[in-house]
Amino acid sequence: MFKRLVLNIFTFCTLLFLAVQVNAVIETYEFSAAEYKLRYQTMVHELRCPKCQNQNLSGSNSPIAKDLRRELHRMIEEGQGDDEIIAFMVKRYGNFVLYRPPVDKYTLWLWGSPIILLMLALLFVFFLRRSQPDVDALTPLTVDEKNTLDRLLRKYSK
Repeated sequence: MFKRLVLNIFTFCTLLFLAVQVNAVIETYEFSAAEYKLRYQTMVHELRCPKCQNQNLSGSNSPIAKDLRRELHRMIEEGQGDDEIIAFMVKRYGNFVLYRPPVDKYTLWLWGSPIILLMLALLFVFFLRRSQPDVDALTPLTVDEKNTLDRLLRKYSK
């Protein structure tokens, strides 16, 4: 029964994931060079939609994402470099538009938090192991304690 429930939940989640992928945005832009198309595809996957929480430009269907894709196409066709395009997007929308923001005083916590969490987890494990009693240091039970334990086990095991 439990295995069937887990299998049903897994199947549902898989189908839900596939349904989201089917609704991806498909736009066609004509490019004057094949390298421009490759640059465009790379950039729409690396830039985040400013309105959506965690979608890149290629997966978002919001009006601002459509505008940004159009603007990106225009800038690539004008011959602007990737650094210029990214600088324009950051100036206009801030570092939020980047999936990999630069390390600066505002994003230091973002880059440093995994290291801090790892160190805290290691300290937790270290102190947890230290606090466990040493099995060899435990004193064995006396004869009276063994007899009391056996009597209690017989009494309550029925």
